[in-house]
Amino acid sequence: MDLHTWLAFLAAACVIAVSPGSGAVLSMSHGLSYGVRKTSATIFGLQLGLLLILLVAGAGVGSLLLASEVAFNTVKVLGACYLIYVGFSQWRAGSAAPVVVSDSSDDAAIGAAAGSWQKRCATGFFTNATNPKGIIFMVAVLPQFLSEARPLALQLVILAATMVAVDMVVMHSYAASASALRRLLRSARAMRAQNRVFGGLLMAVGAGLFFVQRGARAS
Repeated sequence: MDLHTWLAFLAAACVIAVSPGSGAVLSMSHGLSYGVRKTSATIFGLQLGLLLILLVAGAGVGSLLLASEVAFNTVKVLGACYLIYVGFSQWRAGSAAPVVVSDSSDDAAIGAAAGSWQKRCATGFFTNATNPKGIIFMVAVLPQFLSEARPLALQLVILAATMVAVDMVVMHSYAASASALRRLLRSARAMRAQNRVFGGLLMAVGAGLFFVQRGARAS
């Protein structure tokens, strides 16, 4: 892959990663609730989902999804319903007053609220993997950076590694920014508001997926 092609993809990857979306909202939500360290599992899951989307787009399966209305709508509905479920679960958590703990017991309390590493990772994975906007965007973007004169597999590895590295940095930045506000939002009232705001945002993003069309490009 030529250097100028890689630099162009790097710029595109930065724009894609920084653009607000379900991954950014989830990273900020978990960063504010659980801290950066525990949110790393969520972000790792997001990257696994991103890799799957890149593989699907690179293998041409994404074109099939765009061509088949049934296949596309299946992925779209699953992705929308999953985000709405995650958002509704967080919204419901806001209706119960959280337990206010001392600094010495913060880690144990946060760990209990966050659930297992596998659960956070799975949430991140399904959030990205079932996002039809991501598939549409990758199908539209990837071919512009692929050359028929060079091995396809190697090019896909380079592009995937670049995209994942950029996205991990950006998602951790979102999580860190949100986590910095944790000590200012420790009251029961603030935590309820936080859960309802992020829960509402996730449900809104999920509802928006229902309106994604096969010919549209993600932003």
